[in-house]
Amino acid sequence: MTRAAAAKGVPFSASPVLAVKLPTWRSRAVLFILFSAFATLAGRALYLQGMSTEFLQKQGASRYARTIELPATRGRITDRNGQVLASSMPVKAVWAIPEDVLAAPPEKIGKLAALLDMSERDLRKKLDSDANFVYLKRQVEQDVVDKIVKLGIDGVETRKEYKRYYPEGEVMAHIVGFTNVEDAGQEGMELAFQKELSGVTGSRRVIKDRLGRIVEDIGAVREPHDGKNLTLSIDRTIQYIAYSALKDAFEKQKAKAAGVVVLDAKSGEVLALANFPTYNPNDRTHLTGAQLRNRVLTDTFEPGSVMKPFSVGLALDKNIVTPFTNIQTAPGRITIGRATIGDAHAHGMLTVQQIIEKSSNVGTTKIALQMEPQTMWEMFTAVGFGQQPKIGFPGAVAGRVRPYKNWRPIEQATMSYGHGISVSLIQMARAYTVFTNNGEILPVTFHKITEPPHGQRIFSDKTAREMQTMLEMAAGPTGTAPKSQVPGYRVAGKTGTAHKLVGGQYANKYVSSFVGFAPVSNPRIIVAVMIDEPTAGLHYGGDVAAPVFSTVTMNALRAMNVTPDSKVTDIIIPPDALKESL
Repeated sequence: MTRAAAAKGVPFSASPVLAVKLPTWRSRAVLFILFSAFATLAGRALYLQGMSTEFLQKQGASRYARTIELPATRGRITDRNGQVLASSMPVKAVWAIPEDVLAAPPEKIGKLAALLDMSERDLRKKLDSDANFVYLKRQVEQDVVDKIVKLGIDGVETRKEYKRYYPEGEVMAHIVGFTNVEDAGQEGMELAFQKELSGVTGSRRVIKDRLGRIVEDIGAVREPHDGKNLTLSIDRTIQYIAYSALKDAFEKQKAKAAGVVVLDAKSGEVLALANFPTYNPNDRTHLTGAQLRNRVLTDTFEPGSVMKPFSVGLALDKNIVTPFTNIQTAPGRITIGRATIGDAHAHGMLTVQQIIEKSSNVGTTKIALQMEPQTMWEMFTAVGFGQQPKIGFPGAVAGRVRPYKNWRPIEQATMSYGHGISVSLIQMARAYTVFTNNGEILPVTFHKITEPPHGQRIFSDKTAREMQTMLEMAAGPTGTAPKSQVPGYRVAGKTGTAHKLVGGQYANKYVSSFVGFAPVSNPRIIVAVMIDEPTAGLHYGGDVAAPVFSTVTMNALRAMNVTPDSKVTDIIIPPDALKESL
């Protein structure tokens, strides 16, 4: 634009150079787009600040706020007298932020590995992780934790937890069981009553920094509730007596396994239970399946002659025989079909009492075959054979009793004296409560009870008393178990010796057993003993299992301050005492 044009008042924008040649709608479109973008941002901001506040606060809090657990203390397990069998002790879990720990001097990492009882190589392997958190070791004792803290390694932290301690060690192992590193029950009463013992874990909200350190406590969310204490029926003194006697027999007889259980004859409470092999629940580094098995409850076996009192008792109760009915057992064997049943020794004419005393298979068979199979089956079922024990204990098995409709005469005969039927030791011990409780069978319990239980009638009171007399004869000097005698106390019981089935065939391996009670005048305890595959030269129940019964019964009755009911002070075993039949 010239100065002349400017002087004449022509607008500067009228210059041809500055003239806009673009269409008007484009500028308006740009303006609209910019306005829409600002409006969208404003709407988004309004939405986030006004309607999504809670979500954003949670997202922010997740960067610094944490909910940490407040562990509940697991309940104690005690025996019937309040002696502690399992308790929890405070320990620490050692964890780390791998990146920070690896930045520490090598000598400190080496010392840390030594304190954690691992090689430096294993420790570095744990730390070779992209995670921000790794456990180095759980359940570390406080004195070790103190030494770790003194190392001053950045990124190494601790967390409070609990470790289970078992004061009685292997003596109570198969009763109490144990917990895992998470303090959850794995075996025994720890598993059976996990819910009651564990309690309820609490929690609280805290603010943590990048290293996981708590910098502010926001407040408690839920208070922890400690687990309930559990009082067992077990008597620690009697348990130690039973454990010690069984251990001696297990080692002396060079057996594969062994078990013993002691019941209160009037209440059905389990006073003691032990197995071999066993383990130490405080140190399970070398635990094997054989050690772990609670054989008293989980293993079944053919009981042999300890079954005879039930078959004979049923015949007495049905008035088929009396204690003085004569049964001809000569020539010491009987043939049924193509099978022959025999006695270890020929006895000739025997009364029913003597059949139990001498443990005659032939006599028992002749009595049993006078009864209907269904009647025997119903009695076996009523006393708990073939039924899973309702004792609230993990792993208890039912055993095996075949349906009576499939019984052949030979099977009925062999079951009457304990072959062709399988039971657990706890089942057999419970079944003998019919002889100590006036013909009624009692429920078995691992809990201490204050009220007497209600039994189920199996035999009449008269039959129970008659069987007590017979069982006392069987445990006497002329019976099959003179080694079961206890100085000062009248005892009653029955031996059992049975071949083991191996590959469907009976092998030259035995299970030796004895089940009895004392004192006969007023039974207080039932003791059942099982020795699996004794290999030291003896295998009869009267030689292998009966002495364990004698030791346990003698010491248990004395520990219970039971008044003696016999004037006998010295037990004399005749050198020609009869061995029992198989």
